[in-house]
Amino acid sequence: MKKLFISILITAGILNAGLVDGVALTVNNDAITLYDIEKKSEQTNGDKNAAVSMLIDELLYQQELKKNNISVSMFDVNDYLEKVAAQNGLELYAFKSIIKQKYNDYSIFEEETKKRILREKLVQKLVRGNIKLATEEDLQLFYDNNKANFSTASKFKVTQYASKNRASLMQIIKNPLLNLNDVVKQELVLDQNAINGEVKYLLNSTSEKAYTPIFTANKNYVTLFIKQKEGEATESFANAKQKIFNMIMGQREQKFLKEYFEKLKITADIKVIR
Repeated sequence: MKKLFISILITAGILNAGLVDGVALTVNNDAITLYDIEKKSEQTNGDKNAAVSMLIDELLYQQELKKNNISVSMFDVNDYLEKVAAQNGLELYAFKSIIKQKYNDYSIFEEETKKRILREKLVQKLVRGNIKLATEEDLQLFYDNNKANFSTASKFKVTQYASKNRASLMQIIKNPLLNLNDVVKQELVLDQNAINGEVKYLLNSTSEKAYTPIFTANKNYVTLFIKQKEGEATESFANAKQKIFNMIMGQREQKFLKEYFEKLKITADIKVIR
């Protein structure tokens, strides 16, 4: 009922307002301006009601972070990246190097990571003791019903390019028809079970008909062009258990958070100014 009331007020007042920089409404005494709504409307194809709803959600989220004194430091970011790198069999330096090649601006990736960590910290604060932990039976059932999520190619047909000069490989990636004297080209078939963690991560995260990010091996710079992925290798239940647990708990946390913020929105002190 409160949602409907807010929506009616918004439609009646805000949508017809002529001002662009005044306060449109307050949420627990924090302001949302008409300018905020105009900007957010760019993401909602001009639907200002949807824009207002999103802004209220975002403001409530920020208020919860502040209320629970949650922040993120660069130490938190490094710890998080170390864990993600380790899960993929990579050293932190190698993982960062790969990410920097995938993102034109590494600071964007850092900001995305900070947002992810903030959310995880809030989840830990709010969810603790409020959702049921996944059991062994839950894990097995999820694995049996979602085996495709744990399957990868068993073999990779690739063209390997190796050089002492990183710039030469960058030229090859931009123009595959180039024939450079300092680049050694080799056709290979790589087995999923016979490659190290770094190469495995690169091959599994790169699409067919694409180049992997440049990495180092045997004192050379290397990139692999993936011609074809063949066969299927399914990760065993034992090896996938932690991943499955995280996936199930992630779903339960998401459901809990959605319900938590829906209740928060209903009970919030929302005042429409204009």
